[in-house]
Amino acid sequence: MKEELKREYERIKDRISPEEFEELIEKKKEELGDIGFMDDLTIASTVVDDILKEKNTMLSEKPEHRMDTISKLEEGAETPVTGRVMKISSPRTFTTRKGREGKLANVIIADDTGELRAVFWTENIKLLKKFREGDVIRIKDVNIRGGFGGRKEAHLMPRSTVEVLDPEDFPEFPEYREEITPIGDLVEDDEVSVIARITGVSRVRTFERDGREGRFISLDIMDATGSTTYTLWNNDVNLVEELGLKEGDAVKILWAQPRRRDDKVTLTHTSLTRVVPGEYDVPEFREELVKIGDLHEMRNVTVMGLVTKVNDPVEFERNDGTTGSVKSIEIADDTGSARVTLWDEDTRIKINKGDIIRISGANVEFDDFNQSYRINTNFNTRITLNPESDGALLKVLEEYREQMRPMKISEILEMEDEGEEVDVVGRIFSLSDPREFEREDGTGIVRSMELADETGKIRISLWDEKAEKPMNIGDAVRIENARIRLGLYSVELSAGRTTRIVNPLPEDMEDLPSFEELEEMLYQTKKIADLEEDDRNIRIIARVVDLFEPREFQRGDGTPGLVRTAEFADDTGSIRASLWDDAAEKPLSIGDPVKIENPRVVFRDDMGGGRLELSIGNSSRIEPASERDLEGLPSFDELQEMLYPHRDIADLDEDSRNVLIEGELIEMSGRRILSIKCPSCNERLDLSDENICNFCGELVDEPRYLLMIPGRIMDDTGEVMITFFGREAESILEMTTDEVVNIINQSADESALEERVEDLNGVTVRVIGNADMDVYSEELRFIPRKVVKKEL
Repeated sequence: MKEELKREYERIKDRISPEEFEELIEKKKEELGDIGFMDDLTIASTVVDDILKEKNTMLSEKPEHRMDTISKLEEGAETPVTGRVMKISSPRTFTTRKGREGKLANVIIADDTGELRAVFWTENIKLLKKFREGDVIRIKDVNIRGGFGGRKEAHLMPRSTVEVLDPEDFPEFPEYREEITPIGDLVEDDEVSVIARITGVSRVRTFERDGREGRFISLDIMDATGSTTYTLWNNDVNLVEELGLKEGDAVKILWAQPRRRDDKVTLTHTSLTRVVPGEYDVPEFREELVKIGDLHEMRNVTVMGLVTKVNDPVEFERNDGTTGSVKSIEIADDTGSARVTLWDEDTRIKINKGDIIRISGANVEFDDFNQSYRINTNFNTRITLNPESDGALLKVLEEYREQMRPMKISEILEMEDEGEEVDVVGRIFSLSDPREFEREDGTGIVRSMELADETGKIRISLWDEKAEKPMNIGDAVRIENARIRLGLYSVELSAGRTTRIVNPLPEDMEDLPSFEELEEMLYQTKKIADLEEDDRNIRIIARVVDLFEPREFQRGDGTPGLVRTAEFADDTGSIRASLWDDAAEKPLSIGDPVKIENPRVVFRDDMGGGRLELSIGNSSRIEPASERDLEGLPSFDELQEMLYPHRDIADLDEDSRNVLIEGELIEMSGRRILSIKCPSCNERLDLSDENICNFCGELVDEPRYLLMIPGRIMDDTGEVMITFFGREAESILEMTTDEVVNIINQSADESALEERVEDLNGVTVRVIGNADMDVYSEELRFIPRKVVKKEL
């Protein structure tokens, strides 16, 4: 227990134990909450008073000890007090440890024997309206307690009342005089009162002291003699909002504390300070604006401009190990533009491109790197967004703002100046996953997306931290300071370090269609049979009717890629597609209905025949079809019947394409079921020749194996040669190619699986495929594309 608390305890040591005393102090702290002017000693004195009050007979009940003056008041008494009002503080708010909010105000009253602080609590605040400074009042039913520094205080209770008395009945009471000090005459003194006009209101700022966070707000004030700063701390900060104080208001500030800071006397709000807004005789405030074109190295300037660029904040570590942040914006007026550097708390101000901003109390310095003047904010800088004013400059800036609207995508697509910065608003239409790449300074990240508005869509490359920003297809975004890049097919955008991706402003959303509306605007739905080479901006609703496993490959620049082959069909036909990279990893299954948007339609001329195919890459989108999309799309079984008509074997000819046959397998041969090929040229390899391809001359580290099983198939009408390749051979054999390779390599026998293949004889299968003429036997052969059914 502290020494001063022990002295208080001595007064009641015969009543309770030290542990009980400390417990009562902690309980009283919880009841009072965040009461800044009451220290541990004051609270301990209050606890002692309460205990003594319960046990003692008040001396004031005896005539010779009547407490009829302030000097006679004794701690623990409950008695009326009378005096002249010398000071009334502004009510201050507090929050108890239990989360309840309350208010208190301090009133100083005096008689001819001394002064006393009267504490008005939440339920008593309404009584303050009954009197003002200079009145003589009697407060009934107060509790006298020990206060700060041993001074006695009168604490009002819920039943307390206030009566205003005739001052002529108390000629001996001290006179109230309100002395107003001109700001130009301020010196460090006890307390002063000023009448001034508010010339600026800072934002609420925070600080940390002894592990606790505090708040403060500063008002710049002036009168005819000078100017200074008036600061309110912690809970008193709420007064600015409660009183509605703003720039231009006149106020009377009573009993503030002068303090010297940086060779200037400033004012601080205390527990006895009172702020009274009103009509006072002080000069009108005229803030002098400096035009941006007139900036030079100067201090404490005020500028106003239109925000033309906003960069994201950057964190850094100070020399003392703490973390700071810096953010730059660019502003312009009708005389020029300048960069503004914001520090720490100022970087968290939500500033948007197109805002009109007024910056007061900033410093201007010359930036050697950019060879221009730069505006720096500091501790005392005030930043006002979109100020209310009818000045001519504000009207000019509002006109400039109208010219800064984000561009429509169709306008951007017509631009030819690579590197120019633009702003655009739209919805995310397609979005790839981020991927890493190596560059000279380390690992980078890139992600591509398509953005659309009602005029078109454009591809955007997102780099590094922009690539990691959480985004979803359909989101509306505003992208600022994106750079024009001339792509292979059209204009693209690049979103790098100086680009900003934010939520659209309310005015941005006025004309932006929904994602569903944009789909209808930008894509033409086409049937597969109606597709033409180089079709653009199309949508296809189809089902997956065939699907191969993804396979990796290496691009010409050495980077890895992924591709997957699939076949899609609608009620007009089918088409093969290549799904690249992210699209190759889409979770698809045979029979799934899908919506394919913006594929490339290309013409393939392979093996003497030509066909259209789809290329589905980063600029395409493949998603599950919605219920609305499924209207008119046949089921998977219906599509099979439409696309793959059943044929008897006797009716097959060289023009039989995509037909279904069913029959019994016969003469299945397993003597040589592996074809070894060169991975470079795909020609057959003879591995006895030192692993060198005889066709292309490349050294083969790992050959490619193709599984093929020849035989025949017959039905009631006839029979035909049949050869199962690759995936279909794996399906019919029920083994993977790797498993076959391992068995043959381990046994060193090409016919190691001959018995397993011969077991396929007598198996009935349904297969889809094409018939053609075998050039060696000059006999018709059937090549299965898919095994539909296999049964014994």
